[in-house]
Amino acid sequence: MKISNNWLKDYIKIDLKSDKIGEYLTDIGLEVEGIDKFESVKGSLEGIVVGKVLTCEQHPNADKLKVTTVDIGKGKILNIVCGAPNVAAGQTVPVAVVGTIIHKGSDSFPIKEAKIRGEVSQGMICAEDEMGLSEDHGGIMILDETKFEVGRNFVEYFELTNDEVFEIGLTPNRTDAMSHYGVARDLNAFLVSNQMKSEFEKAVSKTLNIEGNTDFQLEIEDSELCPRYIGAVIENVKVEDSPAWLKNRLKAIGLSPINNIVDITNYILHGFGQPLHAFDADKISGKKVKVGVNPAGSKFTTLDGVERTLNGSEIMIKDGENQAMCIAGVFGGQNSGISEHTKTIFLESAYFNPIAVRKAAKSHGLNTDASFRFERGVDPNSTKTAITHAISMIEEIAGGKLAGQLLEHYPKKLEDFYVILRFSKVEQILGTKIHKEKIKEILKSLEIQVLNEIQNGLELSVPAYRADVTREIDVIEEILRIYGYNKIDSPQKFSFSPVKLSFDDQDALENSWARTLQSNGFNEVMNNSLTSVKDETNAVKLLNPLSGDLAFMRKSLLEGLLENADYNIKRKNQDIKFFELGKIYHKKEKYEEKKQLAILVSGRNVAENWLQPKSATDFYMLKSFVKVLLEKLNLKIEENYLVDARFSDALELVAEDKTIARLGKVSPELLKDADIDQDCFYAEIELENCQELRSKDNLKFVEIPKFNKIRRDLALLVDKNVTYAELFHSAKKNPSKYLKNINLFDVYEGKNLPEGKKSYALSFELLNEEKTLEEKDITEVMNSLIKTFQKEFSAELRS
Repeated sequence: MKISNNWLKDYIKIDLKSDKIGEYLTDIGLEVEGIDKFESVKGSLEGIVVGKVLTCEQHPNADKLKVTTVDIGKGKILNIVCGAPNVAAGQTVPVAVVGTIIHKGSDSFPIKEAKIRGEVSQGMICAEDEMGLSEDHGGIMILDETKFEVGRNFVEYFELTNDEVFEIGLTPNRTDAMSHYGVARDLNAFLVSNQMKSEFEKAVSKTLNIEGNTDFQLEIEDSELCPRYIGAVIENVKVEDSPAWLKNRLKAIGLSPINNIVDITNYILHGFGQPLHAFDADKISGKKVKVGVNPAGSKFTTLDGVERTLNGSEIMIKDGENQAMCIAGVFGGQNSGISEHTKTIFLESAYFNPIAVRKAAKSHGLNTDASFRFERGVDPNSTKTAITHAISMIEEIAGGKLAGQLLEHYPKKLEDFYVILRFSKVEQILGTKIHKEKIKEILKSLEIQVLNEIQNGLELSVPAYRADVTREIDVIEEILRIYGYNKIDSPQKFSFSPVKLSFDDQDALENSWARTLQSNGFNEVMNNSLTSVKDETNAVKLLNPLSGDLAFMRKSLLEGLLENADYNIKRKNQDIKFFELGKIYHKKEKYEEKKQLAILVSGRNVAENWLQPKSATDFYMLKSFVKVLLEKLNLKIEENYLVDARFSDALELVAEDKTIARLGKVSPELLKDADIDQDCFYAEIELENCQELRSKDNLKFVEIPKFNKIRRDLALLVDKNVTYAELFHSAKKNPSKYLKNINLFDVYEGKNLPEGKKSYALSFELLNEEKTLEEKDITEVMNSLIKTFQKEFSAELRS
């Protein structure tokens, strides 16, 4: 949020420099993130003087240039080469002397003495756009010699605005400070509480002159949706450009002036925090304004030209024929807005139901300055103050006249908040004791009324504009803000009891896995849990989504990782090693939430270099990383073929009948949807299952054996449908205590093998930790393995 220093001082009279104001605002929670300078004319016309062209002759070496002599006062004559077609002797003109910085659009350049086609030039005769006065570049600016005196600084003839603008990082709950008046009120509370000089006058409604009557009527269909509404009919307005001071106020905070009526409503919005809306009264059928709802499915075209379908819950401003003119508190309609032909306006100031406004804004994907405030709760008691100030400005600037009394609907006053504050609670929360008289002084400065003093506390009435202060703890926070966070002493020592994390601590497992992956070249990513989905089956849909692209909770981590991969690949970072720790969500019989570790690899395994050949990532590389992680669990894991639409080929890893991981090659369909044209391999590990099943005694010290391992190899001819996993698990069942390790080192299919057969070459490591194995023991184990393979798989030994 931008706050103009000049504008701020319209409401509070203080003698403080901007950096000090910024410091105090930050101290009270309105954090100033930066202070920018604003100039209504960039450069403030510095270095430009009034001059008179004495002579003007054709440049000897250029057809389109003229050589002039210009008197800039005090007997100083400059030679200036000028390319303007309208330059002539006898003219009074603005002259930028050597050293002046010219700001033209977004560019700037210094004026230097130079030779132009052989002729010396000691300055520049300026056009309006070169000084920032307009966009006109038809020629140099010619001045009225009766009004402009040669030698005077050009800036003396203009009322320029220089300002300093605070960029405030305002928290969304502070609706009361979303205006210059609100910031001034908060700053005043701090200054007064700290005995510093400050003059602040509470804003009140203006007394208006009423001319004639109005036939307009007001009808509120539902007071719950619109607790307060004020309308005014203003005749004989002249829609035109705003005066310079009003334009500069808006420009300083980044707004573009439009016309005097719209600019005044924006001025009141950012001045007092109350959104206003102006309608062309002649376009309101039946001279009646209704506030209610329209049927679901109704069409309405907003100011941006977009036709929108209403859902039936929006608060609508309608005319006497029930034609919608505006989505209340959100966006105006295309057919009722102000134009240069408008003569009579209907001005609206209201308090709309915050929940209804928020639903309408989110439903239609609209976020305006008005909706931002209405959906957080504006001050219901400033509605009349704001509209009377706006009417007064319209009368003064646009020549309008108020026709008839204000049309007002306020059947039930919105009450202030009742809160009980305990002094003991203040001391407990703040860790220091503040005298109760000081507390009462701070509350008074915040316009919080003390209704009654009770034992060890106060009964308070918090003004309705403080929608964020409804509980005792909120009041304590307000007291601390104004008292000063810096006045609370930090404790000299901290006492705590160190807690040893249990083995079952899930964070420890996650951190261990993350470190392992990072040490293997992986990068961690974090994606939004909100997304869009093609298949809504079992998807968790938000009741009130921010937008259609963020309407569901994610069903899988894969889509987010593919987006990350696509982003990197398009920027020539094609070697992908990503992992993410996050939750996924499903709705089956009940809502389910699971945490997973997801891994995605693509591109090359090793960066390109002269020493190693190119090596693409593949399924087995991914599997090796998953295996490294799961080995830490000390589980007995089975591998099963997996059918999953996300994969073209995949495995499911199971332990104790629970899935602990799925991994495979991402399907071409998903890659096409993600606009990725290289293979990707994905794995997801079920964290909660792994945490539940992992062995608690998997850390043991084992001495290095004194005796050597013995290796024996077998080449087995088996049916094609036999997997290595089946052979491995069968061998692991061997009762021999000497069998330590089993490994597959070759697979062969093709020439010289019977049809329907393939060959596995397996190695077996045997070890007796007490003595060197004898050949008979080795032969006994190997024969046992061979018999098992022959019996269970009809395996044959290859020579």
